[in-house]
Amino acid sequence: MKQFRSLLLAIVFVPWLAQAAGKVVVYNWSEYIPEDTIEKFTEQTGIEVVYATYESNETMYSKLQLQKNSGYDVVVPSTYYVAKMAKEKMLQPLNKALLPNLQHLEPLLLNKEYDLNNQFSIPYFWGSTGLGVNASEIDPTSIHSWKQLWDPQYQGQLLLMDDVREVFHVALVLNGHSPNTTNPDEIKQAYELLKTLMPNVLVFNSDAPREPYMAGDVNFGMIWNGEVIMAQEEDDAIQYVYPDEGAVFWVDSFVIPAGAANVKEAHAFINFMMRPDIAKDCVDYVGYATANKTAVAMLDDEVRNNPIIFPPQSVIEKGEFQSDVGEAIEIYNQYWQQLKVGQ
Repeated sequence: MKQFRSLLLAIVFVPWLAQAAGKVVVYNWSEYIPEDTIEKFTEQTGIEVVYATYESNETMYSKLQLQKNSGYDVVVPSTYYVAKMAKEKMLQPLNKALLPNLQHLEPLLLNKEYDLNNQFSIPYFWGSTGLGVNASEIDPTSIHSWKQLWDPQYQGQLLLMDDVREVFHVALVLNGHSPNTTNPDEIKQAYELLKTLMPNVLVFNSDAPREPYMAGDVNFGMIWNGEVIMAQEEDDAIQYVYPDEGAVFWVDSFVIPAGAANVKEAHAFINFMMRPDIAKDCVDYVGYATANKTAVAMLDDEVRNNPIIFPPQSVIEKGEFQSDVGEAIEIYNQYWQQLKVGQ
């Protein structure tokens, strides 16, 4: 897998490829698509895929800004970044006539406030961030709250996501505030609480956060639900806990940057990814919930009924989806940098 990713990353640095006909340049999260899906797409459409990966929304956003929204034809931002990028005219409207597989998507995941009528985005996966536990070292039935991250017994042992909004989400909720607040005082209060957590933190990781758990470097911390599904293929001691205060929920969506060079091919790629058989393969491989209702019906019962992938409604209602915080993101980022350098 690592060799596959390295090859794809190497390809993307040949800039003239993006200008050639019959190609689509895709910028996606690491380990977020089955390895043979790209091959299938090229075989069935004749369109070559130039593929690169990123580890955070911030990295993707900064890269697109630097390149004036060009260089990529399809990217996959999370919920609140769709709204942010659309507002900043970084995205182009989708041509629904080129996306007939929209009929397979779950209506409850469409027409959300971050992109009304799905003018700019098509949901790919949705999932959550909760508590990761190595059951061989910690009894998972003893873990139930975000508050437990602050327990002194975990000094120098925790993994946190390398994501400003997800980490601040935890502190804001514990302080009784909305995780989507734009109030500077509330954001500062969350920062002050997070400063007291830093002695317990060993690592920030949003690349493959399951790996430190599997290696035994950490036994407790934050993690994405799909990472636990992938970890359990090799080590079922890695467990996932929905905290009492509610998990962080998000949707990752396909969008087309405003400066995309291969727009028709981009639509073809997005439409292909909405095919039920392809969406099913993606769930089986990645371990996140698909927005494709037809694909859900095709999943094995063991997958479809796995609460780590598809949580019950009661769990969803406890959590909250992230939304765009506008210019307040600069306040978050300022405190985030201070937090990570120990100020």
